[in-house]
Amino acid sequence: MENFVYEYPTKVCFGRGAAGQHLPGLLAGYGPNVLLAYGGGSIKKNGVYEELTGILKAAGKTVTEFSGIMSNPTFAKVREGAKLAREHHIDLILAVGGGSVVDCCKIVAAQAVTDEDLWDLEMVQHKTPAAAPIPLGAVVTASGTGAEMNGGAVITNESAKIKGGMFAAAPRFAILDPDYTMTLPRMQVLSGAFDTLSHAMETYFGRSDQDNVSDEVALAIMRSTVVNIRTLLRDINDYTARSNLMWTSAMAENGILKVGRLTDFECHQIEHQLGAYTDCNHGQGLAVLHPVYYRHIVKDAPEKFARMGQAVFGVEGAEAAVEALVAFIQECGLPTKMSQLRSKEEITPELLRQVADSTNLLPNGYRQLTHDEVYEILMECV
Repeated sequence: MENFVYEYPTKVCFGRGAAGQHLPGLLAGYGPNVLLAYGGGSIKKNGVYEELTGILKAAGKTVTEFSGIMSNPTFAKVREGAKLAREHHIDLILAVGGGSVVDCCKIVAAQAVTDEDLWDLEMVQHKTPAAAPIPLGAVVTASGTGAEMNGGAVITNESAKIKGGMFAAAPRFAILDPDYTMTLPRMQVLSGAFDTLSHAMETYFGRSDQDNVSDEVALAIMRSTVVNIRTLLRDINDYTARSNLMWTSAMAENGILKVGRLTDFECHQIEHQLGAYTDCNHGQGLAVLHPVYYRHIVKDAPEKFARMGQAVFGVEGAEAAVEALVAFIQECGLPTKMSQLRSKEEITPELLRQVADSTNLLPNGYRQLTHDEVYEILMECV
């Protein structure tokens, strides 16, 4: 085990009716002005907006709305939210949605209390914000990213064509009600769940000692995710499967899988840059990239791949583990080629060269990639 310090700041209220049961008491700890943040407006169609605004009104809160947060939130949207938060003297930000909404609000919470440009501070100067952010709470309506469980956020700078990780405010509390996910489109549910699987796999494939306890937990999270996705393939509205997937999503990103070990998030780094250039769905991009990436590194960690294959898919051997993952992606109906991804730009070799050259290369996997090898991986996904 590597040395570590683990501290967890988020109070989690989980289960059916969690908002009505817990949110009034949670709100009592904050001032009167609340920024209610959400995405495209689906919460107004499924009853979540009406429920939450009723709770806020009953608690005597003054609500300012921050809507239209996109699936790959931009730093321009962060600036918009920060401006609202300053103008209305916001005491609490309540992020309602999936990972994109929560991620955007994490950086809004920090940007609103400083005149410094956080993108320049973090991404150029490599410094962290000094001022305490506005308190943040999360009500999760789409699980998979685990964004409600940590202070990290993935934000896109459109002018720089960089989709990168920033760090600011971890939610003080998170409401996780599986019923809130029931109106999501089928593919959104499955792609979100694949993101959870990706988090656990990539953490597991970071370098660690053979009997690392965090790896054991990661394997359990992977296995549970696969089992419950398969349940949803039979019945997309199965509440028990939805609840288990909501919790595996949280467990994959609350830091437990990462303690005492190095983590490899190289596939996520490649997908982030692919998303910066194409605006593709994150989970679907990962589904396309993972098998090809793993075929490139499988011989560098054969014992780990074999262990995953046996524990998660019940197959023997390292290469069999990769092919079992391929078969599972196909079973889910997720994309397997870039041509199946929604893209705002035509995916050409020239564009993929730009993606490869701008990908952040991480040192913690079983083999360090080069930009040329990232390009090979991307071209093999076409």
